[in-house]
Amino acid sequence: MGEIGSRIIQNYPYVFALALFIIGIYTILTNSNLFKKVIGINIMEGSIYVFFIAAGNIRGGVAPILDMGEPGLVYVNPLPQALMLTGIVVSVSVTAFSLALIMKLYRFYGTVDAREIMRIRSEVRASAGGN
Repeated sequence: MGEIGSRIIQNYPYVFALALFIIGIYTILTNSNLFKKVIGINIMEGSIYVFFIAAGNIRGGVAPILDMGEPGLVYVNPLPQALMLTGIVVSVSVTAFSLALIMKLYRFYGTVDAREIMRIRSEVRASAGGN
């Protein structure tokens, strides 16, 4: 395997995060269903979590617990993991809020298709402006 292939295999978490991010972007851009857009956003968030956790990892590193018996140990950075836990809590809250908004839109417009909602809105504006 060539140089590029070995680097891709060596950095597989970053490649995986990039692939997930691309899948999320594709889902958002190609679907007009609002539920599918929320799923795409969640996939993108998952890729960011994978990226940050991979960036905080050190090959051969140990858990960040001080061991006086071995002063030369290399420790894994715990900060990205703590930040991603906070990010997960925020993303769950944003997802719940967006799903509540989608339910409200469904009750009002009778659909969760973004194109259909925009069509209905433009018809209402046209009829209100025509009077």
